[in-house]
Amino acid sequence: MGKNIAITAVAASGLLVIMSQNASAHGYVESPISRSYQAKLDFDSGMGWDAALAKYGSVITEPQGLEALKGFPENGPADGHIASANGKFEGVLDIQTPDYWKKQTISTGLNQFTWAYTKEHSTAKWHYYMTKQGWDQNAPLVRDELELIGTVAHDGSYPSSHLTHTINVPNDRSGYNVILAVWDVADTANAFYQVIDVNVDNDGAPAPEVIVPNAPTELAATNATTSTLDLAWQAPTNTAVKEYHIYRDGKKVQTMAGTTFADTGLTAGTTYQYQVEAVNFNGDVSKKSAVLTAATVEMPAIDEQAPTVPSGVHSMGTTDHSVNLMWTKSSHLIGVKAYDIYRDGEKIGTSAGTMYMDETVAANTTYSYTIKAISAGGNVSEASEAFVVTTEKTAVLPQAGEWIPGTLTEPVEYKLGQKVTYKGKTYETINAHLNYGDLNWAPDKALSLFKEIAPINEWVPGTLTAPVEYKLGQMVTYKGKTYETINAHLNYGDSSWAPDSALSLFKLKE
Repeated sequence: MGKNIAITAVAASGLLVIMSQNASAHGYVESPISRSYQAKLDFDSGMGWDAALAKYGSVITEPQGLEALKGFPENGPADGHIASANGKFEGVLDIQTPDYWKKQTISTGLNQFTWAYTKEHSTAKWHYYMTKQGWDQNAPLVRDELELIGTVAHDGSYPSSHLTHTINVPNDRSGYNVILAVWDVADTANAFYQVIDVNVDNDGAPAPEVIVPNAPTELAATNATTSTLDLAWQAPTNTAVKEYHIYRDGKKVQTMAGTTFADTGLTAGTTYQYQVEAVNFNGDVSKKSAVLTAATVEMPAIDEQAPTVPSGVHSMGTTDHSVNLMWTKSSHLIGVKAYDIYRDGEKIGTSAGTMYMDETVAANTTYSYTIKAISAGGNVSEASEAFVVTTEKTAVLPQAGEWIPGTLTEPVEYKLGQKVTYKGKTYETINAHLNYGDLNWAPDKALSLFKEIAPINEWVPGTLTAPVEYKLGQMVTYKGKTYETINAHLNYGDSSWAPDSALSLFKLKE
């Protein structure tokens, strides 16, 4: 779902474009305010570009962009890079001290967490983790110091924005903690990761008495097709509800946190009976709701209906040579079998799902896309609203590692981790960007874009009167190979401590 975004900053002598590497959309926790959303709020409230970029990194413009593989904790971001979703936005969000981040005050017991979505996606679940009491506040987050505190199951449908979950914060927490909220997308391999810095107000008061929920009410079915039914009901009002069990013909078919459920894979022209029961945070289960009888639609002899119009067409990632399209699925009485993709009025492809990668585009060119849905019987919907997008410019890459400014018509791209030389020194790019000719963003001036790299010297032994110091992490070359110092030491002339011999002092760099 990644996309490259560009933020233009006007400088005295030119333009600079900061690009977030593998930036993406499309969701963040807005309450309690997450670390990435706080970055955007501070930037928007006048913190200033340089100060905000230095403190938060380029997440200041895209708090919804913390995307990595799903499957946490078994998969997903590596330990030490959980907060940044594996190093997104220069990895700044992995900084961890007791005082670096703003904290949101919450209490033990039930708390509400609200997500904001810039684009909705088919959803499998949300899950929430919290640091254990006594966690190391001076080290980046690792799995061993996180504990699962809540899971919110979903049925694969699209969630509504500003959706709120009720999560139970354990009574043994107090003071500064971090909560990790994870949103698992159903139809891709990825999830969105959000960390929330909280100050837990634990006054020691006993938890309130837990009440068994009343039965859900007003269970109803809508939008019947030959294979699906949409259910909705009213929540109990006497206590907080953690989740609901949905029963079809007496068998439990799903557990959901919300008050809607899309039942799929049903048989045409068939009657079903449904009931729902509520579960509180203590595990107490309500009585079942009244029985709802609902039926799917009979299979028509002839398909004469057009699907609904596809909506929400957008790009999941735009480069100088591709546009990764995605849209919200259409519905149809029998079913949708495919989608036709049109660019500037001409059909360019067909997709069985709701994604299409167009790799036949030119750089720095504007295109207009529309999508049409095709029913199982071959009926075609009206075209979606046009989605207009301009591909990226093809940037010039600096030659031979020397730093150079670009121009307004031919910007120079500096990628994250790229090495450049300038005025006899070597630098590493720590914030990917395009340079349009701004000399103020040279490596020796733009400390938010480059960091100086110490030169790699040839290993030499010292003498008894002039020992040579090798510092931890220092790089040296020896017999045509590069080594890293893994144990700081002084060499007084001992050749047996050469990098290829002293394996306790040096490590060969592949």
